[in-house]
Amino acid sequence: MSSVPPISDVKGSAAATPLLDVQEVYAGYIKDLDILQGVNFQVYPGELVAVIGPNGAGKSTLAKAIFGLLTPRQGTITFKGENIGGLKSNHIVQRGMCYVPQLSNVFPSLSIEENLEMGAFILHSSLRSLKEKIYTMFPRLKERRQQKAGTLSGGERQMLAMGRALMLEPELLVLDEPSAALSPMLVTTVLDQIKAVNESGVAIMLVEQNAKKALAMADRGYVLESGCDRFEGPGQELLDDPKVGELYLGAMTS
Repeated sequence: MSSVPPISDVKGSAAATPLLDVQEVYAGYIKDLDILQGVNFQVYPGELVAVIGPNGAGKSTLAKAIFGLLTPRQGTITFKGENIGGLKSNHIVQRGMCYVPQLSNVFPSLSIEENLEMGAFILHSSLRSLKEKIYTMFPRLKERRQQKAGTLSGGERQMLAMGRALMLEPELLVLDEPSAALSPMLVTTVLDQIKAVNESGVAIMLVEQNAKKALAMADRGYVLESGCDRFEGPGQELLDDPKVGELYLGAMTS
């Protein structure tokens, strides 16, 4: 499968230029032990790109390397035409990318509203219109805006975590396993919300364990295996590919 989709198939007006471009990246947590083994990965403006693969394939490691939580040993990571490999996360946020980790993604002792305000920590203007925009996107949060985040359900926490990240109106949102440990009903709710966020114009990198659901909603997908990008293509094509199905989808959550 081609690593670069046809221009006519890519969202956004600047289709020929990736918003995010990862080239031959090697990275790991221990010296001389790379989890990522030359990964190539792109997100184009307005796309929803799913990253799937077996446990230990390097999915979350890729997300952390992109967001500056892990420094690549080799390769380049370019965002909006700028090499961001090695930059700290706070500098990457200022450039228009936000990241929602799988765990510890809200401040449990703060209210929903206070969490949203913390998400806009680098802004010095009124946050009222931004909060209202998030409340429109996630009505359940508005209903409970004074409730402590620590009392929310798993699905509500994920909505709050996404809402907090969206307070900075990023061009790219990186989501790491947003449906982990959720009930099937909540998984559907959270993924529907992610699709709605993408349809509002935000590009999304979705690292997801629910491979079938992720590929079904994605513009494009990548299958990682042993730190390498094994397959890449339109989400539905990967979903229908018998090789991908046999190797990766049969044992994954549907």
